[in-house]
Amino acid sequence: QVQPVESGGGLVQAGGSLRLSCAASGRTFSMYTMAWFRQAPGKERDFVAVISTSGGFTYGDSVKGRFTISRDNGKNTVYLQMNSLKPEDTAVYYCAARWGSNTYTVPRDYIYWGQGTQVTVSS
Repeated sequence: QVQPVESGGGLVQAGGSLRLSCAASGRTFSMYTMAWFRQAPGKERDFVAVISTSGGFTYGDSVKGRFTISRDNGKNTVYLQMNSLKPEDTAVYYCAARWGSNTYTVPRDYIYWGQGTQVTVSS
């Protein structure tokens, strides 16, 4: 079992960058697929990025070319580097985890969730 905790959110101007971190407690972090989702007020939770246990990754169409997901198994941490931020990126960003090796991309596939970190991109 893992317990994700997100950090690194904040206010940034359009075009700027931000790096989110997700520290996930647990002895078997390397065996979990890790993902980032985001949710704006009144909207559904959307897929952002996922990285598998083997390092494979997938990005949501809206963030391809701008965001990069990575993981450091030694630190039990997954990162989301966000560049060229746009106002439409404004949302609460959630870190999620599940046991397995596939790059799952829907919220219902994940069991463990962090509380989220707010990212606000101003015009």
